[in-house]
Amino acid sequence: HTEDELSRSSHSNPGKSLVNGIKANPASNSPKSSLPVPMGPPVYVDLAYIPNHCSGKNTDPEFFKRVRASYYVVSGNDAANGEPSRAVLDALLEGKSQWGENLQVTLIPTHDTEVTREWYQQTHEKQQELNIMVLASSSTVVMQDESFPACKIEF
Repeated sequence: HTEDELSRSSHSNPGKSLVNGIKANPASNSPKSSLPVPMGPPVYVDLAYIPNHCSGKNTDPEFFKRVRASYYVVSGNDAANGEPSRAVLDALLEGKSQWGENLQVTLIPTHDTEVTREWYQQTHEKQQELNIMVLASSSTVVMQDESFPACKIEF
């Protein structure tokens, strides 16, 4: 594409050549942009869902350095696919240690998995040092033919 063609295509279809608001390389066939994510201040939220069922494919310490939540939800329950990932749970500890402030963080696993239990037991002292609490749900919701663990969160 020439620059003139690129300009026309982006005017006729705004955002088409943008990836996260950054002009993408039109010659790239890769679904992921190789452009670095620009640095910025951390984002503070009440609740964050750890992406991709807590899989290590796209969550690392940088996620936890930049997305600072009071509550993180861990929904992985597929050991064969590495969900939840021990590396992601460790990344929470590493990322939180870089915050420079001792805000309370609550981790909410939606499933009781061996990975989560082992991580909890092996890193319990570090969790306390970083002011991280892991919720264990003893409540169960029963709806028609199914039941599942539940956790109530109040803001």
